[in-house]
Amino acid sequence: MKNSHALVLGATGASGQELVKQLLSDDDFSHVSIFVRKKPAIQHKKLIVHEIDFSRLSDYKGAIVGGVLFSALGTTLKDAGSKAQQYLVDYTYQLEFAKMASENGASHYSLVSSAGSNKNAPFFYPKMKGALEEEVKKLRFERIHIFQPPLLIRQPDLMRSGEKRALKILNVLNRFGLLNSQRPLSVSDLAEKMVDAVKTDKTLGAKVYKPKDIFS
Repeated sequence: MKNSHALVLGATGASGQELVKQLLSDDDFSHVSIFVRKKPAIQHKKLIVHEIDFSRLSDYKGAIVGGVLFSALGTTLKDAGSKAQQYLVDYTYQLEFAKMASENGASHYSLVSSAGSNKNAPFFYPKMKGALEEEVKKLRFERIHIFQPPLLIRQPDLMRSGEKRALKILNVLNRFGLLNSQRPLSVSDLAEKMVDAVKTDKTLGAKVYKPKDIFS
């Protein structure tokens, strides 16, 4: 893993911020390229910032070159404004970017998905996430790690009201020994697990990390 070049998609989101922070402090990664709509305030000698128009991803294919792709891109239905727009961000942009990274020689793909993802699910969100998982498994990466985390504990300024309510309920249930496999996970712990898996898990092909696998 020495001198690896990491690519990060979704770098300004809750999980993406933690990934970037940890990758920049990790000596095994010599460069960290992020692909964003707007340049973030963070600066670092290893950081390479690409400001891009996601509706024209193919224009940036030449910059999508690195050894490992970490993808934490995602939005909510409320922020997107419609299911079609959420699908565009969470599925179309992710898949297009992953295809180009694979074609440009990236050997490893680490994706933040969602607990309960299933392409046959009756509901929109888990069905969309499950469909993305199935498509990226077909790409030419040597190794693919798909993380299906439980409710994530984000940075305080990024926590949504619904997530705060769910977090309180789960904390109460967990204290009584209920739903421990679905106990909340901090984004920093998720990022640490993703980076560690890239460095230590050499299994070829696709591997799915469900909540119990992430906690273990």
